[in-house]
Amino acid sequence: MKIALGIEYNGRDFCGWQSQTGQRSVQQTLEQAVGFVANHAVTLVCAGRTDTGVHAVEQVAHFTTHVQRNPRQWVFGSNTRLSRDVAVLWAKPVDADFHARFSALQRHYRYLIFNRPVRSALWDAQVSWFCRPLDVAKMQEAAVYLHGEHDFSAFRASSCQAKNPVRTVSQLTLRAQGDWLALDIVANGFLHHMVRNIAGSLLAVGQGQYPPDWIKAVLASRSRSLAGVTALPNGLYFCQVIYPAHYALPQIAPAWPLSH
Repeated sequence: MKIALGIEYNGRDFCGWQSQTGQRSVQQTLEQAVGFVANHAVTLVCAGRTDTGVHAVEQVAHFTTHVQRNPRQWVFGSNTRLSRDVAVLWAKPVDADFHARFSALQRHYRYLIFNRPVRSALWDAQVSWFCRPLDVAKMQEAAVYLHGEHDFSAFRASSCQAKNPVRTVSQLTLRAQGDWLALDIVANGFLHHMVRNIAGSLLAVGQGQYPPDWIKAVLASRSRSLAGVTALPNGLYFCQVIYPAHYALPQIAPAWPLSH
């Protein structure tokens, strides 16, 4: 049978999702814990591989097994074998055609910014800190140019291996509350470092380095060298994966410092 999992993790001390020799990865950590419950080796396939330092509110992964366990056993049994920076939120048997990556319709990322003159001692590795004031209205004006279907070559990493740079962004919004600023982006898929490169470019607009329509010119250029710097991974969260409704996967409402 095939089991889907919802997973939360703090990426600070992980090399990223994917297993890498000699490094601590989310995938390897989870496979050891879930394999203990299954009493056999398992391979987890995730909805979207995250990089070093990137967090997940609700990553989704699947694995196959021949053993019978109820959802509670998969969740609580796995969590007893996991460190405090990663947790299984839910488990659900799914149809054989379900695939954590290829069945996904859209993915949602949030880039969380702490914007005050003094850094935070509490949120050090969980946010991206900016000490200078940001013009959120101009950032939102710039973000509009990225809505819809575009070639996002200007916002992909040079190491990106995707064959097609075209993606469709259905939502890109910025919302401020007190010292907090959240950049939410939903798309049918993402290129390597695409969210962090967009965040870095919008932050350049927010700091007054460029006008909002600079983003339009950067997008049209398809040149990574013209865009802003890659924003730090600290504030990036893989928030949610949207699947066809018939899979009926659970969803956990996260607790954010910024209200919904």
